[in-house]
Amino acid sequence: MSATTADARAVRNEDAFDVVALARWLDGNAATGRRDRLTGVPSVRQFSGGASNLTYLLCYPDGAELILRRPPAGTKAEGAHDMAREYRIQSALHPVYPLAPATVALCEDPVVLGGPFYVMERVAGPIPRKELPPQTPRDPESVTALCRRVIDLLVDLHEVDVETAGLGDLGKGEGYVARQVAGWSARYRAARTRDVGSFERVMTWLAENQPADRGAVLIHNDFRFDNIVFDPDDPTVPVALLDWEMATVGDPLMDLGGALAYWVQADDGLLLRRFRRQPTHVTGMMTRAEVVDYYCLRTGIELTEDQWVFYEVFGLFRLAGICQQIYHRYYHGQTTNPAFRWFGIAVVALEWRCRKIIRRAEKRRRAASAARRR
Repeated sequence: MSATTADARAVRNEDAFDVVALARWLDGNAATGRRDRLTGVPSVRQFSGGASNLTYLLCYPDGAELILRRPPAGTKAEGAHDMAREYRIQSALHPVYPLAPATVALCEDPVVLGGPFYVMERVAGPIPRKELPPQTPRDPESVTALCRRVIDLLVDLHEVDVETAGLGDLGKGEGYVARQVAGWSARYRAARTRDVGSFERVMTWLAENQPADRGAVLIHNDFRFDNIVFDPDDPTVPVALLDWEMATVGDPLMDLGGALAYWVQADDGLLLRRFRRQPTHVTGMMTRAEVVDYYCLRTGIELTEDQWVFYEVFGLFRLAGICQQIYHRYYHGQTTNPAFRWFGIAVVALEWRCRKIIRRAEKRRRAASAARRR
C-alpha cells in the first residue's frame, strides 16, 4: 500500500505500537532479498484514510519504505480483519495481477505488537481521496481517461483466472448473492445503535428480489478511488490497487454495485454530496449509469435498468452496514477517531436512498404492468 508521504500523520495514541519490537521481528522474518534493506529502527507515520484496518508508513534510515497493516482495537465482526487471509490473497495475486503490491512478511504472534499484522512494499504515487491530487490533470478528456482506466482495473481483476492464481478455494459455490444478503442483514442488525434506522424494509426487499449469481470471479469488495495508486509521471494511469481485506470469489455485479455505492456524482442531492469521499463529481467523470454501461460493454454482460436496481440497492445497504459497524465502535467508545462521529448520519442517509430507489423501481414495474394490460 502507499500514498504520498504528505498523507501520513503522527500515530494516534490509541493506535501506537512498539516500533523497536517491530524492527527486531522484521529483521528476522522479512522475505529473503528484502531483509538486508531493513537496517535500524524505522520512523512510523499513520495514514488517516480508511476506516477499517489501520495502515502505517515505515521509513527506515537508509531510505527503505514499507507499509504495515493491522486491525483496529475494539469489537470486530466475525471473520473481519483477518490478516493472514489478506496477506495470502495479496501474495498469490501479485504474480498474475501485478497491481496488487508485493508482500514482505506476516506476523500472527500477538506477543510482537499485541495482534496480527502484515507488511508489504510501498508503491509510490498519488491517491485520489475526496478531491483529485494536485498533480492530476483537470481537463475533461484527461479525467474521462482516468475514470475509464479505473473501471478497466475492475474488469481486468474480474478476468483473473482464480485457479491459476491459487485462490479457487475462496469461493463457496453457488448462492453468493443469497449469502451476502443474509450475512449483511445479520451484521447490520448486530451493529445497529438506537440512533439509526432499522433497514428492515430494505432487507426484506433484497431478500425477496435477489437474482441468481451472475458468475464466480475474483472480486475486490472494496473497490474505490482511495484504494488506487496512480503513476507519479502520469497521474491518470493506475499502478496499484490496495486493500485486499474483503476480496473473495463471487458475483462480479455485486462488486460493481459495491463500488458504485461510493460514487457520488455532481447532480446528486446535498446530503449525498456532503458524504462524498472520492472525486467522482469532477467534470469528465462518468455517471453511475455510464459506468454500468461501460462495464457491461467491456465484459459482455447483458443487464437491464430494472435488473441493475438490486445490485445498486445492495451496494448501498452493504455500505451502510460497513459504516454502521464502524460507527458502533465509536458509539461505544472503542475508538475516538472524530471522523467516525458522522457515520451514523451517513447510515440514515443511505437508508433513505435505498428506499427511494426501491419506490422508483416499483413505480416503473407497476406502470409497465398496467401498460401490458391495456
